[in-house]
Amino acid sequence: MVGLQYLKHAFNLSDEQVVAGWVENPYWQYFCGQEYFSHRLPIDPSQMTRFRKRIGESGCEWMLQLTVQAGLATKTIKSSSLRVVNVDTTVQEKAIAFPTDARLYHKARMTLVRHAQKLNINLRQSYTRVGKWTLVKQGRYAKAQQMKRAKREQRKLKTYLGRVIRDLERKANEVQLTSLTRLLDIAKRIHQQQRHDKNKVYSVHAPEVECIAKGKAHKRYEFGVKVGIVSTSKESFVIGMHALPGNPYDGHTLQSSLEQVKRITGQLPTEAYVDRGYKGHGIETLNVWIAGAKRGVTAAIKRKLKRRNAIEPIIGHLKSDGRLVRNFLKGTLGDAMNALLCGAGHNLRKILNQLRRFCAQRKLNFTALLHALLMRPTLQGF
Repeated sequence: MVGLQYLKHAFNLSDEQVVAGWVENPYWQYFCGQEYFSHRLPIDPSQMTRFRKRIGESGCEWMLQLTVQAGLATKTIKSSSLRVVNVDTTVQEKAIAFPTDARLYHKARMTLVRHAQKLNINLRQSYTRVGKWTLVKQGRYAKAQQMKRAKREQRKLKTYLGRVIRDLERKANEVQLTSLTRLLDIAKRIHQQQRHDKNKVYSVHAPEVECIAKGKAHKRYEFGVKVGIVSTSKESFVIGMHALPGNPYDGHTLQSSLEQVKRITGQLPTEAYVDRGYKGHGIETLNVWIAGAKRGVTAAIKRKLKRRNAIEPIIGHLKSDGRLVRNFLKGTLGDAMNALLCGAGHNLRKILNQLRRFCAQRKLNFTALLHALLMRPTLQGF
């Protein structure tokens, strides 16, 4: 199961794809501990989800720790590299549609109607056909820049949602209301929230999503959760990665990022290089250098400050080669687990590249070598 999770995030595959690929690839089977080639599916893909829930965030952090140990064993990174790190944050977007008021009203009403049908609650009117056509007209008017007409259709959608909410509260009994409590709370928040409110709901199925502005010209707002990343300055190896719910200020996240590095590597870095968003971090136990610093900067520190920019392409690889660009796992726990496993997948790709170069020179089987280094010595103690 651990091997399948590694393969999923190393090669950017879904649960179904990695299980199907496992049957066809003898190297993957040997990597996961098989001694003989198997022609059957190892597990049902749904067991991947249950395994992640079982190990939780601490288990995923342990898997990231294994890749760091394997990186040291394969000499992909040196132990001295753990003392100098680069730290930055990015946004892990959630698998939701771009939120608009009209679409949220429509989606909340449709979800309430669907659950009411499951509970055998006869609503006065479901607005299924009328609501769908109203949403279509609202989009067409907005596209044509006819904003008064678009707002008129949006008000209709809001009215439909309010009527369904009140009808449900009147007709549902105590048992039915208990099962609808969470969904009704989300629908009421969507119905009542205004433009400048805080802690708004941007998705019915993922109410934990936050709106984060990172100052990008091509994408003003991203909807997901902030993620802190810590990498070695020399080899760009991820030694710390965790989700940061609540959209905290970057400077206030540095302490928790360094504490995670200490849990994973067993030692605290001596130098950390960050961008200007980390001003006011308040860390005094180690040297924290902020980009653009002038006072006390030696030639060596200046080179490391330039090297700090290397964390930006790491984020790009985590999103393009890994699964950080769009998180499909559910809830805040899914945000935390996906971030950690994305870091493990990035490290595994770097280890594979190192072993390929090593084995190409000596004509060795690099998959068997990686299996011996990464899996068997450590799984017995978990």
